[in-house]
Amino acid sequence: MVEESFKYVILIGDISTINRTRRHQSPPSHPFRSLLSHSPEVVVSPSYVFLPLVKDLLRPDFHIAAQNCWVKKGGAFTGEVRDARQYGHSLGHSERRALLNESNEFVGDKVAYALSQGLKVIACIGETLEQRESGSTMDVVTAQTKAISAETLNEILYWGSKDK
Repeated sequence: MVEESFKYVILIGDISTINRTRRHQSPPSHPFRSLLSHSPEVVVSPSYVFLPLVKDLLRPDFHIAAQNCWVKKGGAFTGEVRDARQYGHSLGHSERRALLNESNEFVGDKVAYALSQGLKVIACIGETLEQRESGSTMDVVTAQTKAISAETLNEILYWGSKDK
């Protein structure tokens, strides 16, 4: 059973992932340095190539997450992120599900593998605009969530913000 006492986590992603250069990455990230001076945990998820740059721009208490990782250890998987160990990972992005045909089961496998390697994970769950407009949101979200085991879901829900 998933515990209900936890602080909230604010997630900030950069949806213009491929369209940015190093020169353009600083402006959207810079304002996050002063964002929220109180207790919420903040996780920023820039494009993989900008992880070190954005990490240097953020306050030290902010977390950073890569936007993907691969599902297996080792091997030649061109373009895939294997393990950016100093960062968390956000997995199951809607565009990867839609454009790269990442199934709910595949995303569930990636989440389980990343956690088994000691990585922190944000599992992206959600419907497309078309699914929302057709009234199938709950079916979509339920199917995506069921592909991730209950034990795994409990690990994901707490990025490190469990009340002690």
